[in-house]
Amino acid sequence: MRKNGSEILMECLLEQEVDTIFGYPGGTIINVYDALYQYKDRIRHILTAHEQGAAHAADGYARATGKVGVCFATSGPGCTNLTTGIATAHMDSSPVVFITCNVQTFLMGKDSFQEIDITGVTLPIVKNNYLVKRVEDLADIVREAFAIARSGRPGPVLIDIVKEVTSAVTEFESLPRREHASHGRLAALLQRASHDFRPPKPDTDDIDKLVEILQNAEKPLIITGGGVVRSRAHREMLELVEKLDAPVAVTVMGGGGISGRHPLVTGMIGMHGSEASNMACGGCDVLLAVGCRFSDRVALDPSTFAKQAKIVQIDIDRAEINKNVETYHHIVGDAKRVLQLVNERLKPANHDEWKKYVFSFKTETEYAESNATLSPKQVLGTLVDMLPRDTIVATDVGQHQMWTIQHFHFEYPGQLITSGGFGAMGFGLGAAMGAKVGNPDKVVLHVTGDGSFRMNCNELATEQYYDIPVITVIFNNGALGMVRQWQTLTCGERYSQTTLDRGPDFVALAAAYGLQGRRVTNVEELQAAVREALACGHGYIIECTIDMDEMVCPMVSGGSPITQFLIH
Repeated sequence: MRKNGSEILMECLLEQEVDTIFGYPGGTIINVYDALYQYKDRIRHILTAHEQGAAHAADGYARATGKVGVCFATSGPGCTNLTTGIATAHMDSSPVVFITCNVQTFLMGKDSFQEIDITGVTLPIVKNNYLVKRVEDLADIVREAFAIARSGRPGPVLIDIVKEVTSAVTEFESLPRREHASHGRLAALLQRASHDFRPPKPDTDDIDKLVEILQNAEKPLIITGGGVVRSRAHREMLELVEKLDAPVAVTVMGGGGISGRHPLVTGMIGMHGSEASNMACGGCDVLLAVGCRFSDRVALDPSTFAKQAKIVQIDIDRAEINKNVETYHHIVGDAKRVLQLVNERLKPANHDEWKKYVFSFKTETEYAESNATLSPKQVLGTLVDMLPRDTIVATDVGQHQMWTIQHFHFEYPGQLITSGGFGAMGFGLGAAMGAKVGNPDKVVLHVTGDGSFRMNCNELATEQYYDIPVITVIFNNGALGMVRQWQTLTCGERYSQTTLDRGPDFVALAAAYGLQGRRVTNVEELQAAVREALACGHGYIIECTIDMDEMVCPMVSGGSPITQFLIH
């Protein structure tokens, strides 16, 4: 059948079982939106307040569902507004296909209105990108883009379509996704994508060597990272931990890779890691890192990081092996499959003495409480007690992010949605909306700070219009708290441009967008607000007043040994 490029795009999205798109229209993408109007009964579109909000929403949808997220934007400022969201998805290995449209071919390279080389701009922050200049190529490019986004180490892919392709007509054959791998030219494209982006099958000898290392360990420590979450390898991780009888530390991106309530979990590791996690890292004789890339927030000083241990790394991306920390042994492969093979061979072990040492240190930070203001522990403890255990939690970036990861006990992959690698303030609200759209039957909590919330609070308009019931909890300390903490500790208390002694009134802002909200200063008021938020069935804002000088503890300075705490 003959269809124009915009219709072909819609049909290809249906092949990929896309049910939701987040986006913002404009001149060059107008034909695509015209076609979308005809498909509105089969594909839901959510118009966000800003393209960055759409990018984060598509990302949150992908992380919470395990599907590929989809985001639309127009040319020029439309697509450049996506770049923070694209980089966020890239750093955290989230599968999102970003579809933009560009000016007509004859206008390219002439500094035309709303023209930019978005494929060039995004080249460092995508798995792959495309500039589509022929309508005949569009269908297979879309199919290949989705295959690449979800294969191997997941990540974002961008498709930029010149405007005339969206209206050009060609023959189109609809293909169910299950038939893609056996269809002529497309099969060859997908085979190439598989070769380029999928890891090799784990070598049996490498697996056997890993099992031998683990079996001989007297003081083993496991680190579960984002790769366990992306691979949905939480059951395999649980089996490994219990068979090996080893303490397990969790990275920021690893939340949900194993239940935070498990008695062998030592808590977060790294700059704001627990005493138990960091001390275990400094004392173990074997360190097994699964899906962890040893970023500078974990291996703060690579030269001293677990230097006494045999470091073993399992990662799906060969580029991450020995990039930040030298390994004794490593396996390139999907975490789920590698752990399955290890568990088949591993014999149960016992490490009671080692565990006794590790758990003599604190696994969770204690914060002082007062009657004047709420403490982070009081806020998060109340939320943990009152919300369902399967509540999805999206955060922004800063102190509130670390407090949330310290005190929530994430149970499953996709329950924690946070910008770990790129650290994008303003990520949380869009991501929370995307998570809720993908999981309408679950409670979704958005935890943020007053600084982060200002970044993208315009998405309250989206939340209200589409009736996406997200509960937003704001830690309001009147400051850019994490930067202020650094200024306190390292800059002689010179608080340069970090005091937020200004509006808005967040409760009044919620009302302006047609949402409910409440400001709370103690646990009783917080409990009442949470009950009201759960009962109302709509978006709700809870503003929690906390002390300006509250700090995230513990803390290790960047570049320092992981056991050298700046503050406890």
